[in-house]
Amino acid sequence: MKIKKKYVIIALIIVLGLLISGFSYFTYLNFRDKKINDTLQENIPSPKINNNNDNNETDINQAVFQTVKDLQAENEDVKGWIKINDTNINYPLLQGIDNDYYLNRNYQKEYSNYGSIFIDKDSNLDNVNSNVIIYGHSMKDKEMFQNLLNYADKEYYENHKIIEIYTNNEARKYEIVTVFKSRVFYQDEQNVFRYYYCYDLSSEEKYNDYINNSKNLELYSTGVEAHFGEQLITLITCEYSQDNGRMVVVAKKIA
Repeated sequence: MKIKKKYVIIALIIVLGLLISGFSYFTYLNFRDKKINDTLQENIPSPKINNNNDNNETDINQAVFQTVKDLQAENEDVKGWIKINDTNINYPLLQGIDNDYYLNRNYQKEYSNYGSIFIDKDSNLDNVNSNVIIYGHSMKDKEMFQNLLNYADKEYYENHKIIEIYTNNEARKYEIVTVFKSRVFYQDEQNVFRYYYCYDLSSEEKYNDYINNSKNLELYSTGVEAHFGEQLITLITCEYSQDNGRMVVVAKKIA
């Protein structure tokens, strides 16, 4: 009995050690990736309050263009930068050959609990007649796309209507059209709106169907309409009011 008890204690110590090691490694990865993000964001200036000088915006654009170029020199999968002022959303945009690669990798292609903010493999940022679907994790420490959950509150939307996307030579602005909650549907479910597959809006019918279906689910009215020919972006992150729940923010290009 004493020998058996000794082995049980040893086994428990080993299990406890593995749990502590796993937690420590998880914590280290989060700390590392938070530091990587913070370092990148130091190169992204913010608008100066009460400054109407156009040079301010020009300086910001040039700084972000250069950051994107520098990142592309490290990794050609970097397609741009996404930013929403006065939020934590301020990250490089990646796009891989599939939608799994950057789910758990940072822009340096290292394993990451945060993953990256990434464009759906079938979306085309340069195609005007498209819906650019963009994914990101909703992290408990409010990193990545967690701030999208705040759009459930209309007052938050009122103060954060514009999404900015930068390439290495272009600054784009998108105005939010609608916000809704949905989920990822099972393959055998019929007559459901699979918003996450609607990247090809090359016909007016497809475009209008996507907007109408999105607005039918909207949490509140923004009063903003979208018209065929205005490129759309759709930001998607997890939310937990239902199984496989998603928060979805749809915006149109205005500049």
